[in-house]
Amino acid sequence: MLDALREYEVYLSGERKASRNTQLSYLRDLRQFAGFLGVSLESADAKSVGDYAGFLTEHGKSASTVMRSIASLKNFYGFMLEKGYMQENPVRGVASARAERKAPQVLTGTEVERLLQAPRCSDPKGFRDKAMLEVLYATGMRVSELISLDLSDANLSLRFIRCNAAGHERVIPIYQAAAQALSNYLGKARKQLVAVPEEQALFVNINGSRMSRQGFWKIIKHYQERAGIDKQITPHTLRHSFAMHLLENGADLRSLQEMLGHADISSTQVYANMIKNKLADVYQKAHPKARK
Repeated sequence: MLDALREYEVYLSGERKASRNTQLSYLRDLRQFAGFLGVSLESADAKSVGDYAGFLTEHGKSASTVMRSIASLKNFYGFMLEKGYMQENPVRGVASARAERKAPQVLTGTEVERLLQAPRCSDPKGFRDKAMLEVLYATGMRVSELISLDLSDANLSLRFIRCNAAGHERVIPIYQAAAQALSNYLGKARKQLVAVPEEQALFVNINGSRMSRQGFWKIIKHYQERAGIDKQITPHTLRHSFAMHLLENGADLRSLQEMLGHADISSTQVYANMIKNKLADVYQKAHPKARK
């Protein structure tokens, strides 16, 4: 498939006369889709393309961004079809569907507890998974930030995590249970998982190297099923739940903005609006005068 991507790049610059920026945009969309699939791009079908569109929307991408990504896939697979590398275009019938931005999926407090209790700390993998879920919910980090953490970013004595993203450092406190889960992982499991003692990644996979986004995606889906949670959750669901639960319990928007690492307060305002809508709905259903 790498050869096909190179051939496609030549096609874009040669026959299509696409600008370098356009070429890079198409190739970036394709690599992101390949990362989501976790398998060869040739293995894609209509369902996986539809799932990807939902994945992008769930992660806060605008409708225009989602449609641009799907258009990139449609063009690539059209090229693959023309060259005879594939028999059908998996994007057919998907690209025309309108990508609407949905309200973030949020877990209830009970669902969060079930998810956090799902890992069984009976082996190194269980200790690691427990620590990753606890830290993700404790900090509201993006999954990319979680897997980028190094050993030096965790301060267990003061109970905080240092997160570096896009050149901006933020320090996020963690609750006692998350600190304990992380301590258990570091003390009882990590040394058994790392490939080399010099490895700096905080969370590693079964091969002993840094955990990947796709690896953690599979982990969270596994524990969703074990916890018996019917909602289709992603790693980002814990970030949304973190934000909503803090606001519901009195956190102010500016503090939440800092913890989430939002450059613009309008991104954080989405959660406040969700709470307002929720309260309005409760009022409409419960107030005796509102029902008349």
